[in-house]
Amino acid sequence: MQKLLIIDGHNLLFQMFFGMPSRIINKDGKVIHGVLGFVGALKKIIKMTTSTHVIVIFDGEHENERTELLTDYKANRVDYSTVSDEANPFSQLEDIYAALDFMKIMYIEVTEFEADDAIASYVHRYGETMRIVISSFDSDFFQLISDTVSILRYRGENSVICDEAYLQDKYGISPEQYVDFKSLTGDNADNIKGAEKVGPKTAVALINQFGSLEDIINNADKIAKPSIKESVLQSSEKLRINYQLIKLGSKNLPTFNLDDLVYIDDGAKTRDVLKGIGLS
Repeated sequence: MQKLLIIDGHNLLFQMFFGMPSRIINKDGKVIHGVLGFVGALKKIIKMTTSTHVIVIFDGEHENERTELLTDYKANRVDYSTVSDEANPFSQLEDIYAALDFMKIMYIEVTEFEADDAIASYVHRYGETMRIVISSFDSDFFQLISDTVSILRYRGENSVICDEAYLQDKYGISPEQYVDFKSLTGDNADNIKGAEKVGPKTAVALINQFGSLEDIINNADKIAKPSIKESVLQSSEKLRINYQLIKLGSKNLPTFNLDDLVYIDDGAKTRDVLKGIGLS
């Protein structure tokens, strides 16, 4: 069966840029460890997932519509415009694009909305016709898991495939319940605050008792524990905003012919790719 691999580009870039054991400089004195790590990991991920089609999706520079709902959304992220190129993962982005061109792997830079929504759009577009693997550590993608969609958390030999069984075992919920769960507990990575006193176990218990987030809010007076009842009642507006922030939607995207996404392994190793783009 055909299998589409969707790479969360910035997620993999950050993982490789900050996760490589040392800074690597080429013969011209250029820092290349982010590019080296990205290309090497990408080739291993493709092989690991036995993917027939590949696309890499990057976030571009643009206003984030979610900040209209919550001004503090992702306000805890580092402003890399204030750091040196050697400490800035985005300084290696142009070379990564060149490497993807050399490898004939399709990529897009999303400039109108978040890459997460773009990835969700491709899942909704192709999820019923082929298997899809999303490579990312962003837990928001758990809401997209289905019989045909899984999430890869790449860590070399310690990589984990997250499917419906994984989600049930780790959290005790289904993919359809993940947005409700995350709305209640919050997301530190995106600077989203959940309801006070509502941790993962309490959130799961509420979902199992009442159903969706909206059902929990509408039946808050039936929550047995007074402190949890009060927390949900006081947080109801915030929780509804959380839901809108976390829920991924479909967007209008360039319609690629699937033939454009076919991956053909020409046998080139990572160093061959770097040499091909002038970095080695």
